[in-house]
Amino acid sequence: MSTIANKVPLGQKIAFGLGMLANQMFPAVIGIFIVVLVKDLGFPGWMWGVVSLAPRIFDAITDPIMGYISDNTKSRWGRRRQYVFIGAIIMGIAFIIMWQLFRESSLDYNFWYFLLTSFLFYLGLTIFSVPYVAMGYEMSDDFHERTSIMAVSQWIGQWAWVIAPWFWVIMYDPEWYPSADVAVRELAIWVGIIFAICAMVPAIFIKSRSTVNEDYSPLTLKNIGGSLKEIGSNFVEAFKSVPFKKLCFATFFVFNAFNTVASFTFFIIVYYLFNGDATAAGIWPTLFGSIGALVTTFLVIPIVAKMSKVLGKKKAFMVSQGVSVIGYIMLWFLFIPGKPYMFLFALPFFSFGIGGLFTLMMSMTADVIDLDELKTGKRREGVFGAIYWWMVKFGFGIAGGLSGTILTVIGFDSVLEVQPEGAITGLRLFFSGLPIVGTLLAMYIMRNYDLTEERANEIRAELDQRKTTI
Repeated sequence: MSTIANKVPLGQKIAFGLGMLANQMFPAVIGIFIVVLVKDLGFPGWMWGVVSLAPRIFDAITDPIMGYISDNTKSRWGRRRQYVFIGAIIMGIAFIIMWQLFRESSLDYNFWYFLLTSFLFYLGLTIFSVPYVAMGYEMSDDFHERTSIMAVSQWIGQWAWVIAPWFWVIMYDPEWYPSADVAVRELAIWVGIIFAICAMVPAIFIKSRSTVNEDYSPLTLKNIGGSLKEIGSNFVEAFKSVPFKKLCFATFFVFNAFNTVASFTFFIIVYYLFNGDATAAGIWPTLFGSIGALVTTFLVIPIVAKMSKVLGKKKAFMVSQGVSVIGYIMLWFLFIPGKPYMFLFALPFFSFGIGGLFTLMMSMTADVIDLDELKTGKRREGVFGAIYWWMVKFGFGIAGGLSGTILTVIGFDSVLEVQPEGAITGLRLFFSGLPIVGTLLAMYIMRNYDLTEERANEIRAELDQRKTTI
């Protein structure tokens, strides 16, 4: 059984949470800023799809390699901290560069500029995020303390989704900026600097033991190149773990069904509720995201953390996702022209889906890593974290590509102030329907997940016993 020694000081949890704030802020802001590509710089749907999909596929490829490097690093700073620090710097600088787009430039130039600089940003994100997530898995071996760590980090990280939607107000308010492309050029500088600093905090304040004398594979170019075979083997081994496979695919369906349609919120509110007038829409697109995130921060995460202790992690997942399905159904009926305030009543239900997802899934992944160590004798937080987030990011790329494809298929055209009726109906059908399908698939996958608290404690005891006999 776990002891009080496995409790993590609140300051350490907050330091980890500030890293999560950065980890969520950058994609949250990209989700806001990317509207400018379509609405202000004239990107057609296929261009949006390409710039969303291609860099994230690259990101998904580099993640497992970074996981291998992180797991095998010999250093007096440990395996993770130096990469988190370096990745934060690259990520912040690249984010600033990426958004220096001008409407005076040609469409093709802006497309290629944004696409190529995106690759640099996602490389920085990989160098930061893979070791960062692994740090969280290593912070405690207590079943419930892991949920507490992730709950605190998600609570802090959710502020990204509270803050980011307000950029919509700033971008489209002529008293702030003459145009949205001017806005993103300047706002990107502030976001890049402030949240790169947040990303450095875990590297500075979360201590780790030296790995100089560990028996790891040397990180030569030859070995890293040769490690591709081992990385492939790790993928195969990881997916032999049935509980881990369930976590990955359940997350894939919930998170990426949501992300495919998340950017449609702005278009539905502006074009359906306010007939294409972004100025008249005012702060309503912002309130959707910001209030939803506040509900997640102060209501969903505490409730899910409590449910996890009372019901267990799997049942807490099933309940929270079931509540989110109700929320998506409500949004179909509560997007009402002339009554934009009505959709606010759906947000407490809608927010349980994403709000509870990573609090539970990251905690359950740490339990799976214990199971893997019991079976293989290897401690592979970096590899498992990379594979898990590979599924998330690869799906996120697919989601971006699907978003552009859906806009093209339904006939949405950002140049038109008033959209064809079928286009708006299509947006609303996808907005509610696709996440419902994804969530129900995830719940089906998780229906017989069997790594309970009792089993997790048995595994922990066996691992502790093994260490004392070495």
